[in-house]
Amino acid sequence: MRHLAVLSAATYGYLDKPRTPGSHHGTAFATTFNGWDEEKAKQLEGTFIKSGRKLDGARVVKIWDPNREAAKKLADATGIDDVAATPEAACEGVDAVLIIDDGSGAQWKYATHPLKKGVPVFCDKPLAMTAREANAVAKRVRETGTPFMSASSLRFVPDIVKLREETLPTLGDVHLGNAACGNELVYYGIHALSMVYAVLGRGAVSAINVGQPDANVVRLRFADHRDIVLTVGTRDWMRAGYQITLYGTKGWSTVQPDLKNLYSYLLEDFLRYLDTGVESVPVEEEVEVIAALEAGKRSLELGREVMLEEVLDGSV
Repeated sequence: MRHLAVLSAATYGYLDKPRTPGSHHGTAFATTFNGWDEEKAKQLEGTFIKSGRKLDGARVVKIWDPNREAAKKLADATGIDDVAATPEAACEGVDAVLIIDDGSGAQWKYATHPLKKGVPVFCDKPLAMTAREANAVAKRVRETGTPFMSASSLRFVPDIVKLREETLPTLGDVHLGNAACGNELVYYGIHALSMVYAVLGRGAVSAINVGQPDANVVRLRFADHRDIVLTVGTRDWMRAGYQITLYGTKGWSTVQPDLKNLYSYLLEDFLRYLDTGVESVPVEEEVEVIAALEAGKRSLELGREVMLEEVLDGSV
């Protein structure tokens, strides 16, 4: 039985908003491994996601959050033994650390300590909000040699796996496609682009955004001359959701993935990685995803095509 810690797991504040009790990912991750007490869960403030698919072989035994009272309540509802006083303390005596998406876009900062200590880390999406920050994390990962994974849960849901393994071979050569989701381009657009990467692989080299603020229409060009269009808009422009369409020389396919128990498939892959040592999402690939999204964002600001290497080296 692997013992896990969850960091920054009991409160949430989207980007610059104040943090409040309740965490979509924090509660979903905890209940995937530990289950929950129904009556105690009803007493909690804010979001409480109850995973309908439980994973055996691991248990969350430690939690830390800057709001200690919120952490205590989540621990009580999900059977977490230890509410740590600091994020560093939460990393002691565990087999792996799960750093939760807390809305800041900077949860990567909690990875430094466990990486140096050799404690395997899962860092929730997005790895960072800029390519340079993401690349700095990747360099630290490789320097320490500590197992590390960061990915969108959309990579692993059954519908996307089926698209890659069963449908894609029937489509012929795929040179064009599009993916869509709601909300901010980097923070949420990572889900749309991650579906593309999960099915077609990496290789983006440039981005041009011909949309408007909060209504992004981004053409990503890949090294093999494949073009992918991302449509990512806020609530004022489009309803939230997820969709991917691929256009092949022999057929087309559109998928709106079923998101039921989506986090359990992500966490299952992380456990598999710990068992086998085989990375399904190398950190360098996740850096590329962030770079592609940032290039799309900078393109709209600059009014021109932006190369990924420009955001990686900080020249734009």
